Amino acid sequence: MHILCLGGGPAGLYFALLMKLQNPAHQVTVVERNRPFDTFGWGVVLSDQTLGNLRAADPVSAQLIGDAFNHWDDVEVFFKGRSVRSGGHGFCGIGRKRLLNILQERCLALGVALVFETDVQDDQAIAAQYQADLVVASDGLNSRIRNRYADTFQPDVELRACRFVWLGTRKTFDAFTFAFEQTDHGWFAAHAYKFDDNTSTFIVETPEAVWKAHGLDQMSQADGIAFCERLFANYLDGNALMNNATHVRGSAIWIRFPRVVCERWVHHETINQKRVPIVLMGDAAHTAHFSIGSGTKLALEDAIDLATEFSTGHGMDQVLQAYEARRSVEVLKIQNAARNSTEWFENVNRYSGMQIEQFAYSLLTRSQRISHENLRLRDAKWLEGYEAWLAGGRTDAGPPQSGAAPSGGSAAGNAAERGGHPVPPMLTPFKVRGIELKNRVVCSPMATYSAVDGVPQDFHLVHLGARALGGAALVMVEMTSPNPEGRITPACTGLWNDAQEAAFKRIVDFVHGQSTAKIGLQLGHSGPKGSTQVGWEDADEPLPAGGPHANWPVLSASAVAYGEQNQTPQAMTHSHMEALRQQFVDATRRAASAGFDWLELHCAHGYLLSSFITPLTNLRSDEYGGSIEKRCRYPLEVFRAMREVWPAHLPMSVRISAHDWAPGGNTPDDAIVVARLFKAAGCDVIDVSSGQTTRQAKPVYGRMYQTPFADRIRNEVGIQTIAVGAISEVDHVNSIIAAGRADLCALARPHLADPAWTLHEAAKLQSRAVDWPKQYLSGRDQLYRELSKQKEALAQTERAQEAIK
Repeated sequence: MHILCLGGGPAGLYFALLMKLQNPAHQVTVVERNRPFDTFGWGVVLSDQTLGNLRAADPVSAQLIGDAFNHWDDVEVFFKGRSVRSGGHGFCGIGRKRLLNILQERCLALGVALVFETDVQDDQAIAAQYQADLVVASDGLNSRIRNRYADTFQPDVELRACRFVWLGTRKTFDAFTFAFEQTDHGWFAAHAYKFDDNTSTFIVETPEAVWKAHGLDQMSQADGIAFCERLFANYLDGNALMNNATHVRGSAIWIRFPRVVCERWVHHETINQKRVPIVLMGDAAHTAHFSIGSGTKLALEDAIDLATEFSTGHGMDQVLQAYEARRSVEVLKIQNAARNSTEWFENVNRYSGMQIEQFAYSLLTRSQRISHENLRLRDAKWLEGYEAWLAGGRTDAGPPQSGAAPSGGSAAGNAAERGGHPVPPMLTPFKVRGIELKNRVVCSPMATYSAVDGVPQDFHLVHLGARALGGAALVMVEMTSPNPEGRITPACTGLWNDAQEAAFKRIVDFVHGQSTAKIGLQLGHSGPKGSTQVGWEDADEPLPAGGPHANWPVLSASAVAYGEQNQTPQAMTHSHMEALRQQFVDATRRAASAGFDWLELHCAHGYLLSSFITPLTNLRSDEYGGSIEKRCRYPLEVFRAMREVWPAHLPMSVRISAHDWAPGGNTPDDAIVVARLFKAAGCDVIDVSSGQTTRQAKPVYGRMYQTPFADRIRNEVGIQTIAVGAISEVDHVNSIIAAGRADLCALARPHLADPAWTLHEAAKLQSRAVDWPKQYLSGRDQLYRELSKQKEALAQTERAQEAIK
């Protein structure tokens, strides 16, 4: 093939040498606008894993790169006059210029043609000149080729909120260093690491509002750099900060990071009477924020992937389709992690109330790629020290105002003081009002569609009882309606009569009598999503004509149907609203009489109260529509009325949809307002879900994908939160609790698969936590007593599930 790479950065050079190595008969040319030794920026970072990929692809260049690397294992965090250092992180730094020179020399040794100082204005003309069969657009972040064929590539470029400047210094850091300095206007962060024997990269970033408040947008380059030298003088030991982008004028050296995503990576043009593919690679196709150091990694791995695909011998179209399909998914994973990391640095103030121990833990796990147990593999001694600190009760009691770490409580503190093994974060107790939960695991409310006329049955006793015996600290009953019309389906639970109350009391009494768990009730009204079929039929669809149950009229904030096939609801009148508010109050009294420990109001997922909060379904022009504050008015009225009659020593939570995931809907910014309003009304905990408010929602899924919303609400609003959604492993729970992203974790599917999920996961942790306090499974004997208790309940559950099938 005649291969033409436009752009001589890491992607273009590495792909060129790999293809030449694969088949010396290929005619491979790299065209670069700069001179061989020109480069901007300082050092780049690669992980040990990426180095392993390079060794597998080309051992020769990998050896040359490895020999030039500065390797370190430690990360050191400086914050509010103190520092925390942990090891085992495995990073390598190399000067960008040195990396490019190594790749250039390797290309020349293999016979790749390198053409410098050629600024390509017309990719088709130069492709014709070199008789290209394949054009690789590796022309970087500001890719002309991507822009020229934007209709095909469909790029989405988002400028992030911080300004940053990429500098260098002769101060050599012996760890990857994060330094945070607070000014009168806000926080600045420095990312510093050594990349050769006498030079370090020193990146400074800050939110744009802070940058402007200091007048940096009006300063010359020299004045802006001098400002950074003064701000970070404590870390520079008298060394200056250096700039190698002097071709850029004034404050333009401070840039906003552009996150680039392309829908397509391959475009075709007819050149010299043949169909020539033009393929994006590296920053031309995607970017990932420098805070996770993945830009160069992604570029090199793009090159490896495409070269490997060509080695299969498949046809050009098949090769390129496989490359795009595979790499777009891998890049999306990295970009999701990079988004979490980016947002962390954009919102340092959110975590500034934390003590440095938790602040550093939060920083290390900010992307959600590094977990609690991964940190243990990296530096077990440091993590055990952190677990002891967390469990020792040395932090403030939860997030209100401070954003501090969750309280470990006296039991955990005593364990730590006895010199025993640290308690895993998941198993630390949690107190809210007069209720103390033995650990941080909640069994989520799950619709089981097994009630008769709203009355819970034996199935509910077994289902909920088994999970209470299974170790969860709090077991939540499925959404229960205060009236018949508020049920989702005819088989959903209700709490409007004595029979329902008595059936619930039976379940509550069992949980209290046979376990150490607490049990909570979630009250809600289905609104526009009511009068539908049970989950194993056609969920969210109206009841079929001629069936055993007739459809009933539904209500909503406005006459907006959940979907084309759903009923158009009646917009609630004021009399409707008054009557329903009283029904919620009556159900609350019944819940207290039944003995529930916890009460939650469901204001999420497009149900009735959610239909008021989201602008997608609230089109009202009265005092209950318009601004977010007005849209929350009725849900707040209901909540306050419930709180007034619910026992003062018992907690109340509210479940919200923190993101509608749809154009024109609520965003995480709106969720902050909603949470603040409920906090002011007396809410103790926000249960943070998202979506399901419209059929048009397009969530971005992934593990723990909703946790960042809980994190933000907890640490900005200063209210305790429950994280939900794709939390499936004990490692997830430990990471979330330890980082202060939420105070509790609610798991549904794991508890469906294993009612004793918490006990089983605690048993796995026992070798590291042999001194657990008695409140939550002290020692092996008690553990196995609990396991034997739930064995028969599990068997009953399985029999009931089989009957349902």
